[in-house]
Amino acid sequence: MKKILFVASEGVPFIKTGGLADVVGSLPKCLDRKYYDVRIIIPKYTCMKQEMKDKLKYNQSFYMDFNWRSVYVGIMEAEVDGIKYYLIDNEGYFGGPKPYCDDPLWEIEKYAFFCRAALSILPIIDFKPDLIHCHDWQTGLIPVYLHERFAGGEFYQGIKTVMTIHNLKFQGKWSVEDVKSITGLSDYYFAPDKLEAYKDANLLKGGLVYADAITTVSDTYAEEIKTAFYGEGLDGLLNARAGSLRGIVNGIDYEEFNPETDKYIEQNYNAINFRKEKVKNKLKLQEELGLDKDAGTMMIGIVSRLTDQKGFDLIAYVMDELCQDRVQIVALGTGEERYENMFRHFDWKYGNKVSGNIYYSNTLSHKIYAASDAFLMPSLFEPCGLSQLMALRYGTVPIVRETGGLKDTVQAYNEYDSTGTGFSFTNYNAHEMLRTIRYAEHIYYDKKREWNKIIDRGMKADFSWEQSAKKYQEMYDWLIG
Repeated sequence: MKKILFVASEGVPFIKTGGLADVVGSLPKCLDRKYYDVRIIIPKYTCMKQEMKDKLKYNQSFYMDFNWRSVYVGIMEAEVDGIKYYLIDNEGYFGGPKPYCDDPLWEIEKYAFFCRAALSILPIIDFKPDLIHCHDWQTGLIPVYLHERFAGGEFYQGIKTVMTIHNLKFQGKWSVEDVKSITGLSDYYFAPDKLEAYKDANLLKGGLVYADAITTVSDTYAEEIKTAFYGEGLDGLLNARAGSLRGIVNGIDYEEFNPETDKYIEQNYNAINFRKEKVKNKLKLQEELGLDKDAGTMMIGIVSRLTDQKGFDLIAYVMDELCQDRVQIVALGTGEERYENMFRHFDWKYGNKVSGNIYYSNTLSHKIYAASDAFLMPSLFEPCGLSQLMALRYGTVPIVRETGGLKDTVQAYNEYDSTGTGFSFTNYNAHEMLRTIRYAEHIYYDKKREWNKIIDRGMKADFSWEQSAKKYQEMYDWLIG
């Protein structure tokens, strides 16, 4: 039995701010339990829902030397879907109204503590992993600490590490002096071939240097991050480690995202009866959001963080033009103020055809996937992206820019040989995006049979976690032997 430990800053069902939590919550369930004993360590945030706190039971606690003082480490545990979770408790670090805050130095201290505590509890919970799977910069110090202060202890000998990059933009950077003081690492570790990058300490870089293998969440993104444009300053290191770097596309939970059983939507449907049943979701949502009730109008859905990365500057640039077309646009999400206000403005200006919902609601997101005809994702970069996978599952045709996981998962429609599962454009250009949307409108309105065939192919595609889990298992076996 191979022992795998996931360490991450968030994980479904306990705490979620983004796609990382879905990966941490879903992937372990799909690994073959006959061969793998998989456990998960995440922080115990005080902002977790009470129903999840109620599942936890106290294991034990101790004090650990950290940042020049003795700090409390509590161990809570729970079992969910047959997977054992350990949550590290320290209200000083994990208190507050949300998991992350805007103070980068505090975040670095918090997750340095988390990395040290995650390794320190292993002998206490009597679990020696063959491999620790680390996720994003918050766990970047684990491979470093394993190389440093935990290297002497016999218990820690031979543990392999994998570092998964979910989004290279976030790296955990701060001044060398402060990070050295917090982490207790010696000068040796703050050289340009280790944690130092452009005069700062960089926690993700430390993880990438010391991990035995590196993965990211799609094949195309694994290639893109080796270039200066997408590499966020670490392309040199990623080229140097290209032999250890691989892309494995994320999956989605096919039980949670299933139009046939989804309890949030008005009318359940499947790949056979969607032509008749799917539209009932659109009519209900139009009524709910105060849009013109019209089964024939093409509805374009957007569920996203409203940030530059997601291509909202392109949308803002052509929104007035797009609103002249026979379309409805339903957006859901929060983010940068200018994009929140942009959707509020167009909701006010074209109230019968634009609905801007500036908050987050899991229920409404499911309704949008089920009701929309098309789903727009014009990202500047997208390591994997999950929304396009959910859209395909719900028979909602993705319109995407060809980058990262979007390029890997959405096959562009080709009218000459009738292939493809969506529409895509190459350059980061607002009018190229608009042309692609209008091409999709043309197929939707003038070639309905072709449109339905695109949906057929999309709903047949398999982006369940089972596919990805097999690739992770191959990598684990390759590393552990």
